[in-house]
Amino acid sequence: MNKKRVIQFSVLVFVAAVFFFLAKGMNAVDIVEVGDQAYNFELEDLDGNIHKLSDYEGKFVVVNFFATWCAPCVEEAPELEKYQQQYGNEAPLLIIDRGEPKKRVQDFKVKANSTSTFLLDRDDKISKTFNVVGQPETLIIDPNGIIREKIIGPTTAEDLKAIIATLKMNGF
Repeated sequence: MNKKRVIQFSVLVFVAAVFFFLAKGMNAVDIVEVGDQAYNFELEDLDGNIHKLSDYEGKFVVVNFFATWCAPCVEEAPELEKYQQQYGNEAPLLIIDRGEPKKRVQDFKVKANSTSTFLLDRDDKISKTFNVVGQPETLIIDPNGIIREKIIGPTTAEDLKAIIATLKMNGF
């Protein structure tokens, strides 16, 4: 290669690298983990109402990531309903559906006879922000908005109650 070709090739590689890093940066999601301030999401429920995480400031909040086609999620649903009935006023439960059509989630809620609040993460952005890689996954967020616990896989009403009670005893 002559000198001119080397310079052209180097410039091309440099421009491609810059483009790649800029494009990657535009799609990057800031990830929040246990111990971090929870991302203040804003999602629509099945009735078209908007819910922000900050609406629940001052209370523990249980955030469950869910999909109707997920067998462990379906098996977990009665436990979440039990939690909602027994403890939902004290520590609200928000179930975030991962990218499914609203009608499918509505049908599931009716079939499950659920009174829980289902929110629609249409583009899976909130799930990605909370580094949810499967479902079900459940977060427990303290009254100051800090993520205190992440449960991977199904959970029970009693486990959620016990975790929140322990967090309260530890001053959270």
